[in-house]
Amino acid sequence: MPQLVISGAAHELTDEVITIGRATDNMIVIDDPSVSGRHAQLQLAGEVYRLKDLGSSNGTCVNGIPVTETALRFEDRIRFGAVDALFEQDMRGSQPLPQVEELEARPAESSVAPVDFTNASPFPRRKQENDPIRTVILAAAAVALLVFLGSMIAVFLMHAPTP
Repeated sequence: MPQLVISGAAHELTDEVITIGRATDNMIVIDDPSVSGRHAQLQLAGEVYRLKDLGSSNGTCVNGIPVTETALRFEDRIRFGAVDALFEQDMRGSQPLPQVEELEARPAESSVAPVDFTNASPFPRRKQENDPIRTVILAAAAVALLVFLGSMIAVFLMHAPTP
């Protein structure tokens, strides 16, 4: 159900024709000297409300633009004289919330992944790469390191002081 929010007060729009103004016989009364006695009216046309200025002294604006008649959309900002209003949907909804149900928590029966379980990660699994060139380079580096260490030990043994 659409509503017109004026100075924090929400007015549900339920009738086909709604009059707005300072006079007490209007459906929505705005008690402000800048608002005319019969300032504007809202008329339902299908599923859309049309706003019509009724020749007010200080005019009617929608989203900052002076209007004489226009179709309203939700979240339109309306100004009646010096009074701001907002045309919006009723966020409360027209149906009550469902009843809360109590759920019983039970421990898991097993912690084993099902047979058809697949990885839910958004990152692909790294593939096992067999690069023969990299293997040869690593083996050669390991052999060179062993030869270097062996030669260092041999040099230390040659120059070791004798007792």
